[in-house]
Amino acid sequence: MTTILKNELIHETSIYLLQHAHNPVYWQAWNDNTLALAKKTDKPILLSIGYAACHWCHVMENESFENLEVAKFMNENFINIKVDREERPDVDHLYMDAVQAITGSGGWPLNVFLTPDAKPFYGGTYFPPQKVHGRASWQDVLTTINQAWLNKRADMETQANNLIDHLTKSNNFIKLKPIIEIPQGENVFIENECKKITLNLLEKADTINGGFGKAPKFPQTFSINCLMQAAHFYNDKDALKHAELSLKSLYEGGIYDQLAGGLCRYSTDNEWLAPHFEKMLYDNALFIISLSNAYLLTKKDYYKNAINHVCKFLMNELKSTEGGYFSAIDADSEGEEGKYYTWSKIEIDNILGEKAAFFNEYFGVTDDGNWEHKNILNVTKSLKELAQEHSIDLIEAEVIINNAINLLLIKRNKRKKPTTDDKILLSWNALLITSFCKAYAATQQDLYKQEALSIHDFVTQKMINSQGELFHTFKNGQAKISAFLDDYAYLIEASISLQEITSKTHFLDFAKTLTNAVFNKFEEKNGHFFYFTEENQTDILVRKIDLYDGALPSPNAIMFKNLLYLSKVFYKEEWYSKAISMLISLKDIITKQPNSFGNWAYDCYNIENSIFEISIVGSDMTTILPEVLHEYIPNKVLQSALEDVNMILLSKKYVFKKTLLYLCLNSVCRKPYEKSNDLLLALKSKVV
Repeated sequence: MTTILKNELIHETSIYLLQHAHNPVYWQAWNDNTLALAKKTDKPILLSIGYAACHWCHVMENESFENLEVAKFMNENFINIKVDREERPDVDHLYMDAVQAITGSGGWPLNVFLTPDAKPFYGGTYFPPQKVHGRASWQDVLTTINQAWLNKRADMETQANNLIDHLTKSNNFIKLKPIIEIPQGENVFIENECKKITLNLLEKADTINGGFGKAPKFPQTFSINCLMQAAHFYNDKDALKHAELSLKSLYEGGIYDQLAGGLCRYSTDNEWLAPHFEKMLYDNALFIISLSNAYLLTKKDYYKNAINHVCKFLMNELKSTEGGYFSAIDADSEGEEGKYYTWSKIEIDNILGEKAAFFNEYFGVTDDGNWEHKNILNVTKSLKELAQEHSIDLIEAEVIINNAINLLLIKRNKRKKPTTDDKILLSWNALLITSFCKAYAATQQDLYKQEALSIHDFVTQKMINSQGELFHTFKNGQAKISAFLDDYAYLIEASISLQEITSKTHFLDFAKTLTNAVFNKFEEKNGHFFYFTEENQTDILVRKIDLYDGALPSPNAIMFKNLLYLSKVFYKEEWYSKAISMLISLKDIITKQPNSFGNWAYDCYNIENSIFEISIVGSDMTTILPEVLHEYIPNKVLQSALEDVNMILLSKKYVFKKTLLYLCLNSVCRKPYEKSNDLLLALKSKVV
């Protein structure tokens, strides 16, 4: 009996899947029914993975998936499955690893050919409609794979089995002897090892343009954060110089929307001029964290202004009416990449009139343009320097630029806007909670504290069921897909951050509950880490252990930080031991490759310099807490209360009519201070 198929994506909620719902390809969603269908029909699976803001995903759709002849061939010979990588990062991780093992590279769109039991045997990324520059056409690939499946199926299945074996083994590349005795923090990393991390980071630094390596260049905010650690702890001026150069280059480059704000995913050139124009929620959340660190470390208003600009963009452009934040904004509009964001000089001249020349000089606008005969706005000259050249004061120059930006925004807002991917992801929203907490600490603006609280309320009300189970994604009033490790890890971190700025200990109790769930659902038995997927998940062939930082922080690195923090708050020695065993197992590779392990490296600096426990108790706590938050103290566990609270770091520390600040190390405390300045001086001198 012949199985009659049609395109089933119209029933999905993902914008990316809905974009493909009217393709002539009979796309199916990734689910148990579709996987069973592949086995029933004994057809190979063509798995295509992408995301809504992906430019090359749109290109391949228009060139190939809308082509009737190509679609007919795909429908006749494959079970075709579309996956939104942001909805199913677990599926994306597995098959991205497979393609990288096959080809040595990866990216999106990701197109992978699988056996009927979902084992990968071939794959690649974008394929053009005709052969070009040695790259096979999509039709050629389809034909070749079909012929190989029909005539050499046994070979394809052997290749698939070998690939799965390889992925399974490579997932367990950290093999350790049992750690019998867990050393205390200061014995895990020494100063020279941390300085070696800094040197290895700076070896890959682009000292001309900022950032690291060559194009395509990603923000790598984790590495920037590490350099600020080195500057703080070891007075490393080279590290601070490069951290500041990198942040300035990102904020003033074409990768950042100079009008409305928002950092794009990456730059296609070394100079940060030309991005693919998609804006992702997570990139901007992580950028806020780095800018906040920079402000706390340097107290330069430049960074405070940048924090406010990025936060304003997020609240204006990505906040849902329900309180959560949407995932991304597309690169394309009207079928053209960057059309919404770029300008011709004549457009700007007509809008700004006599002020255009000043604006154009500041943002590098020319008749010929700097990208495909259009102009991407990027700061090319110091505003102070430009004002001096035009014999005007800096305030007048700022007024000219701000007025011009407002006029251009009015004009730009009349253009057709790129699509917003309106799914709400728990992990990315949790990152944003932490970002707003950092922004509040830096700027002392209550708006950011309230925004962090609002997002936390949203996810706990909408994305957790009555049994306390988390869900990964939310849209149209529906939460779905069981949460992954990053959802749990980032939400634990966010809850810890909220506790620090609000003094509400229930956030720590919530973090503790989630941490217990992580052990129950994700712990690697007889190992040191946590799997990305739950133990009972059945539709993934290999449970991945995610250790590297990618565009997002390694969830294992965040769990390490969470366990270290909570072990001190709740005095759980087994959590401390777990955290240290995780770190020790990666010690050598963190030191050698810190650009890939930035979040681990960040805490190496903290551990080497000791994790201080700070408690603030008394009626003036609400005045003193912001003073402490306003300092760059990355190696702290911080709790505060108006009176005696039944928490280990707060209990029995209240004294009537006094507000006291306790500085402790491994639960051993000095005589309390009564002023924040005295505590901060003690921290700087490491006198505990």
